[in-house]
Amino acid sequence: MDALTGTEMIAIPPGRVTLSDRRTQRSWQVELAPCRLAASPVTQALYARITGRRPSTTPGDRLPVESVSWWDAVRFCNALSRHEGLTSAYRFGAGAEEIEWDTSADGYRLPTEAEWEHACRAGGAGPRYGDLDEIGWYRGNSHERLHAVGGKRPNAWGLHDMLGNVWDWCWDVYDAEVYGTYRVLRGGGWFDEHWSCRASARRRSHPSYQVDDVGFRLARSHG
Repeated sequence: MDALTGTEMIAIPPGRVTLSDRRTQRSWQVELAPCRLAASPVTQALYARITGRRPSTTPGDRLPVESVSWWDAVRFCNALSRHEGLTSAYRFGAGAEEIEWDTSADGYRLPTEAEWEHACRAGGAGPRYGDLDEIGWYRGNSHERLHAVGGKRPNAWGLHDMLGNVWDWCWDVYDAEVYGTYRVLRGGGWFDEHWSCRASARRRSHPSYQVDDVGFRLARSHG
């Protein structure tokens, strides 16, 4: 597919990232294999093409899809994989919240939060990969609305909208002991203040919630 749909896949090199959790004051290092990450969040046009649905509260083909749950996102990943003849990354169990990730699959999936942060930083060490007004849509410049993907300057690895516009769902459970099945969100959105739009900022949401500043970005382990 072409870059206009937001599925141009960027090669992310291997590396190491240190994650941290403010609540527990804990930090941990993650070693990362190479992967591929979409240059932009999934657009409404692509989501509609694959699913036939347009769930977003603000319509527009080039706008990022939002108001999609974590479950919507992982099902989309499998649907797009099938559409392109790839092996689905996710297997669903009999229970409502049973899911397994087949790490050997070559299909589309959600990034882990470690992959997301590594890709967002693009080799840098600061909280952002540039001046926020130049790289992201947030409360200070968004006029409190969504914007088309790819409209701001990308990071050094060619990834757009890693900070601002919409939060990205990640694969990981946020904190199972305290928040149960809540999943990780990364990146900040169009309604957030600047301090939420940082490479290290973590948020959480229930995997069934659909929110108007939450979308997702595709990843692949292979291919």
